[in-house]
Amino acid sequence: MTGRASASVGWPARWSVLGKMPIFALLAVLVVLLLGGSWLLLTAGHKIRIADPDTGGTYANPLPRPDGPLAVYHLGHSLVGRDMPAMLQQMSGGGHGYAVQLGWGTPLRAHWEPGVGIAGFESENDHEKYRDAGQALQSGSYDVFIATEMVEIRDAIAYHAAPDYLGRWSALAREGNPNMRVYLYETWPRTDDAERWLDRLDRDLSRHWETEILLDPRRLNRDAAPIYVIPAGQALAAFVRELEARGGIDNIADRYALFAQQADGTPDRIHLGDLGVYLVALTHYATLYHQSPVGLPRQLLRADGSAAIAPGENAARLMQEIVWKVVTSYPKTGVRQRD
Repeated sequence: MTGRASASVGWPARWSVLGKMPIFALLAVLVVLLLGGSWLLLTAGHKIRIADPDTGGTYANPLPRPDGPLAVYHLGHSLVGRDMPAMLQQMSGGGHGYAVQLGWGTPLRAHWEPGVGIAGFESENDHEKYRDAGQALQSGSYDVFIATEMVEIRDAIAYHAAPDYLGRWSALAREGNPNMRVYLYETWPRTDDAERWLDRLDRDLSRHWETEILLDPRRLNRDAAPIYVIPAGQALAAFVRELEARGGIDNIADRYALFAQQADGTPDRIHLGDLGVYLVALTHYATLYHQSPVGLPRQLLRADGSAAIAPGENAARLMQEIVWKVVTSYPKTGVRQRD
C-alpha cells in the first residue's frame, strides 16, 4: 500500500455566549450536550429515535439515492467477514459487486502501513473477492468504500490513531473516485464488556464514533469531506431490546442467538453467527441503497455457497422493520430521515 492522502483542511469551530448564564450552569449544559449527543430510545412497538448532535449542517442534506447497483469495497476484519458482503450482494440483486481486504482484529493503521503487519492476512484473503486495498481504491472502479476499525474502538483511538488513518483511507478513496461514497462501519463491543453491552452501544456512538473519530481534527485535516455511518451496532441494540422485551421470537431466543458458537458450545462474545450477520447485512443494504429492507429474502447463502441459518418469518420481518427505522432516524447514514 503506497498511496497517501493529501487533503489538508482546517477544522473550524464556533462558540457563542448564552446570555448571562452562570458559568457553572453553562458548563453543565455543555457536558449534557457532549455526553447526550447521540442516543437510542426504544419504546413500545419498536419506535426508534436517534438524537443527532449539531455538526454544522454537514449531514443536514441526505445523499441522493443510488440509481443502480453499486460496486463496494470493504476494508476491515472478521466483523466484516466473508459472509456479510455475500449476503449483501444477494439482497441487492443483479449488478452489485464487491471486493474485500481483511485481517484478524486489524486496525486501519495496519492496512495502511505494510510494516505494521496484518494478522491472518493469508487465510482471510484466500478467495476470489480479495483485492489489494490500495490498488482497488486508486483504480476508481468502486462507488462505495466502507472502512471498519478494530475492536476495542477505544484502543483504536488511543493507540492506533483511528481518526488519522480513517482520514488517510478516505482521501485515497476520493483521489481514485472523486464521487466515492465513504462510510464508517459502526461495530459493537464484546457482550461481556464490564460497562454492559447495551450501555456501551448507547454511549459509544457519540463519545467515540462521532466525537473522537468523525469530528477529530486529525481526520478532518486529512479529508474534510463527510464520512457517513453504517449503524450496525445501533441496529443490533434496537433489535435486541425488542427481542428480549418479547421474550424471543421464532428461532431467536435472546441476544446470544445472534452470535456464533465457540468450540465448547458457548456463545462467541464478539463474532456474529448467521442470524446476526443477516441483521448487519440488512443494515448495510438499507444504508447504501436508501431502500427499505422490508420484504427482502430471509433465506440466503454463505460465501461458500452453503445455506445460512435463516431467521423465522416473523423474526426476519422484525429485523427488517427495525433496521429501516434505525437507518432513517440517524442523519449520518445519509439516508432521508423519517418524520
